[in-house]
Amino acid sequence: MIFPFVWRILPGPTVLKLLELLVLLAAIVWVLFTFVFPWIAADILPPPDGTVESTATATATASATPTP
Repeated sequence: MIFPFVWRILPGPTVLKLLELLVLLAAIVWVLFTFVFPWIAADILPPPDGTVESTATATATASATPTP
């Protein structure tokens, strides 16, 4: 497993290892949200479909609103 390997290579006592692990986890989350997820959303996922109203719905909505 990866966790025992990371725990062994981190320097310092247990409290310092926990702090280092939290900083490492925060850095990984930051990189994912800043670079990886936007790249996936922009390049890999298809663009979202826009909402298209039918003409009957659009005219019914337009006629329901009063004109000043």
